Amino acid sequence: MTLTLISDTHFKHNQLKLAGGDMLIHSGDLCGHGTEGEVLAFLRWFEEQPYKHKIFIAGNHDWFFEGHSKSFIDKIIPPSIHYLNDSGIEIEGLKIWGSPIQPTFYDWAFNRKRGPEINKHWKLIPKDTDILITHGPPLGILDKTASDYNAGCEILLKKVDQIKPKLHVFGHIHEDYGMIKKGKTIFANASLLNLKYQMVNAPIIIEI
Repeated sequence: MTLTLISDTHFKHNQLKLAGGDMLIHSGDLCGHGTEGEVLAFLRWFEEQPYKHKIFIAGNHDWFFEGHSKSFIDKIIPPSIHYLNDSGIEIEGLKIWGSPIQPTFYDWAFNRKRGPEINKHWKLIPKDTDILITHGPPLGILDKTASDYNAGCEILLKKVDQIKPKLHVFGHIHEDYGMIKKGKTIFANASLLNLKYQMVNAPIIIEI
């Protein structure tokens, strides 16, 4: 299966021309300011993309998704799109789990304190997860900021080390875009924008 990975488009998705494929994954920060109007515009665009399966999670800029109930959000998500929020789905034998949570970072949406508070979310990730989608990275993996700070989550790293998914895709830290493999897991920071919010990176395309 061919997967296209994108993240941190910050309402500049119209600058993308995607080739199409089996699955499109967006790992959060689809909005600039997190408004309902931005979300609805993104969903129209996302729905039109030529992929068999389309999955996304929210990020720290996507306030709309933290401020509304699940029932309200479910009503606006088109049937062809899967929105994951500490939840999972199985597609063509691949078990996929998504979470928007990240360690407290300038008091944005979906922030949780490091330690027991954030671990409540990581404990929900099933042991048999094949593809893990989070907004933030695990500690020490494609998580270095421009100030040379590793912003990833140490408890998330332990969880990933335990379950060993085939793929862990995330974004959040624009300046550490890229892909590496450690053990059995491919890690991909799919942030498309740089620190100046310019679209400089290409979508990551992989085979699973």
